[in-house]
Amino acid sequence: MKNVPLKGVIAYPITPFDALEKVDIPLFKKQVERLVVSGSDAIAPLGSTGVLPYLSDEEKEAVAEAAIQQVAGRVPTLLGVSNLTTERTVYHARFAEAAGATALMIIPMSYWKLSDEEIFRHYDKVAAAVSIPIMAYNNPATSGIDMSPALLRRLLQIPNVTMIKESTGDIQRMHLLRKTLGEEVAFYNGSNPLALAAFAAGASGWCTAAPNLIPELNNALYKAVLSGDLDKSRQVFYRQSELLQFIVAKGLPRAVQAGLNLLGEEGGYLRSPLMPLTAQEISELERILSLVHSPAPLDQSFIS
Repeated sequence: MKNVPLKGVIAYPITPFDALEKVDIPLFKKQVERLVVSGSDAIAPLGSTGVLPYLSDEEKEAVAEAAIQQVAGRVPTLLGVSNLTTERTVYHARFAEAAGATALMIIPMSYWKLSDEEIFRHYDKVAAAVSIPIMAYNNPATSGIDMSPALLRRLLQIPNVTMIKESTGDIQRMHLLRKTLGEEVAFYNGSNPLALAAFAAGASGWCTAAPNLIPELNNALYKAVLSGDLDKSRQVFYRQSELLQFIVAKGLPRAVQAGLNLLGEEGGYLRSPLMPLTAQEISELERILSLVHSPAPLDQSFIS
């Protein structure tokens, strides 16, 4: 298999802001620490959950350095470096590599819809500028670009493009990826409600914001899958499925920020134009979290 440094539950922190909408680095480091000590298998700052497009270059650099310093090599770090232009993406990719990132995540970003050839050349130029592995991220809901399995297969011709993150929410697409890409390629689920189905389709890991709120359940699902215990896998997944659907439907940064506050943790503030959840939505989230935490404790063999 090509160089694949990531597996399991890959946790995506939010980027918290203060009341003046400035990035709150001390709070960010505190939130990253929670994810590391809760058992996440990797930390992935500057994704959609981390509102990457809402940050300046200087803020992206500060968040990247803070994450890598806080993680301190305890788990791998997957850093988002996407930008509208290839030149800026190369810049952030080089910065992330120099800062000590384990791997990079890149999603095509464009005002004009890009052709397959433009996307390929974009990845090829970025990959040529660094030596660490790259995850190609397909999420048409946020980027407006849907990379076909054929294009993803072509991207894997680039030596250090070694991983695929699939977030279309189409489980058949995941099965198709496994069939067309073969067992030598690692693909990752980016659709929270499909976590169990994606593992069944052969996903190597789950890229998710959920560990900010329910790390124990997320980790237990992965361990149950690894053990081959289908009944336990279903039990653990069904217990968290409503929350997974909620955080996607309401927007990951909004839902995680509100959830952290409900759990007694600091969620910080959002950056405009994002607005906090409404009082009704917060009440609904509180109800869901109470249900998630109310059943009998999980089998300790899937937690420790």
